[in-house]
Amino acid sequence: MTTNVPPAPLEALVRHFTDLRDGTHAGHATRQGKQNAFRQAVELLDAPVRQVLAEFDRHLLLGSGAVEATGVRTDAAGGSFATWSLSWPAQRSAGIAPITLIAHYGAGFHHPHLRGATVGEWPLNVADARQAAELVPVLRAIAAADLHNLVFQRDWRIVPAIHP
Repeated sequence: MTTNVPPAPLEALVRHFTDLRDGTHAGHATRQGKQNAFRQAVELLDAPVRQVLAEFDRHLLLGSGAVEATGVRTDAAGGSFATWSLSWPAQRSAGIAPITLIAHYGAGFHHPHLRGATVGEWPLNVADARQAAELVPVLRAIAAADLHNLVFQRDWRIVPAIHP
């Protein structure tokens, strides 16, 4: 079924690029207003992030993991961040970073961003149509991140849907 309602990641990109165009974030033009919106976003993200990390712990780490969250903190440059990490004994023994999700609002940024600690590649292991269809949310996330990075390299004007 085709619909004119964009998938959630695309709708989020339109909101993001519109904020760039308008110099706002979540309806706020001041740094303080944007900072308050960031704090609220971190609070709203807490439950979904913990859900995702708990799924990883239950299904992949067999319950051996531990979730830690920082809450909103200030960085040395005057920006803000919050992190959620999932660590487990084998990861710690290997001396590598835990699974980490990071919300950050850099001092010079127009609005906050969300990232992983090491995200850059996604495994492709598809043997049938069902497995390919299961990748749709991942493909959306990758494409959305790619378009976001292209806008970050230039500006929101490269996206025709954002023009007034």
